[in-house]
Amino acid sequence: MADPDERALTTEAVRGARPGEHVSLRTVLMEWGRIGCIGFGGPPTHIKLLRQLCVERRRWMDAREFEDAIAVCNLMPGPASTQLAIFCAWRLRGRLGALVGGAAFIVPGLVAILALSVLFVASSPPLWVLGAGAGAGAAVPAVAVNAGWSLLVPSWHNQHAATRWLVYLAAGLAAAATVGVWLVLVLLACGTVESAVRSASPSPVSGGAPGQGPADKMRSVIAAPVMLAVGAAVSGGVLASVAWEAFKVGGLSFGGGFVIIPLMQTDVVSHDHWMTGAQFLNAVALGQVTPGPVVQTVAVVGYAAAGIGGGLLAAAVAFAPSFAFVLGGAPHFGRIRANRYARSFLDGAGPAAIGAILGSAITLTRALTEPWQYAVLAAALVALLALRRGVVLTLLFAGAIGIIIALAAGTISP
Repeated sequence: MADPDERALTTEAVRGARPGEHVSLRTVLMEWGRIGCIGFGGPPTHIKLLRQLCVERRRWMDAREFEDAIAVCNLMPGPASTQLAIFCAWRLRGRLGALVGGAAFIVPGLVAILALSVLFVASSPPLWVLGAGAGAGAAVPAVAVNAGWSLLVPSWHNQHAATRWLVYLAAGLAAAATVGVWLVLVLLACGTVESAVRSASPSPVSGGAPGQGPADKMRSVIAAPVMLAVGAAVSGGVLASVAWEAFKVGGLSFGGGFVIIPLMQTDVVSHDHWMTGAQFLNAVALGQVTPGPVVQTVAVVGYAAAGIGGGLLAAAVAFAPSFAFVLGGAPHFGRIRANRYARSFLDGAGPAAIGAILGSAITLTRALTEPWQYAVLAAALVALLALRRGVVLTLLFAGAIGIIIALAAGTISP
């Protein structure tokens, strides 16, 4: 008898009777758009809202199928909650539903973050904007620590080899704090090493015969976002760099939305000089306080590099892999989850990504320029870790403190 964890999303559950088949595209547009507008708080909020809609309220999916979809989305690179939203829409109305639902989920937050970028990335923003950015930015390293800690404990409890897990964690932390530009290679290397070690064991491999598994069937789909990035690259210059940054965020990031921060920071601030350290902190804060996927932080980076066009290009490239993975892999989600190689790769890349998130707090703290920001950072750590306050509320409160200080002092460092 098959192990229960290997029965995830059977072909019949995914391709057979569809309890939501009668759902109109208009309903998908409205419901997924509503979640995109009120989804403050990142992936936990998105998953909660999708569960309430699809499982509890409308009963379009059963609880087991929904949980299995979460598990598979966490096995794939990119923003897991976005992929889950796309999958749920696909479950109801196929490919067209996935495109409509995914776009409705993404666009409200994208519009909001690009509008705010005009204020917070301006060359001469108003004093209150500088204050809000400095205050919220001071709390961003605490958000990174909170995000890493929330992933650290579950990952440790699920680890298969404590020594290797600690090595992967340390490698990600060190890379993010020192050579962030090479972080992608470190994540891929940790996943590859773990897969190689586990493949040497005599356990049977789940997920089909070699060459016939879902990973092989998705190769042509994965090529689509790669070609999108390459297509932008042929234009050369800034847009090529924006496309590459966005592709790293959407196609090569493991371990949750916040891992995009160490992936981008070195390139954006130190190498390409699109933003100052303070502006990058603002970008991270905007990604947290706006609704929808945290990955939309990359749109602020694109805006800083090349205006609205750069922001839209960054968003398109960053989210293309999520659509590609779901549209190409949804019928095979059960086999993907059961596939031993996919799970072992994440067991290596996952701890490294958690280490990278924690390491990003070090480099983010280095970007602070005002003495009072360290006091705000300390208060944010207490609020998030000890008092368990929400990220959005903490950032807004920190921003308010920054406004008060800036207006009282009459000046603040940009």
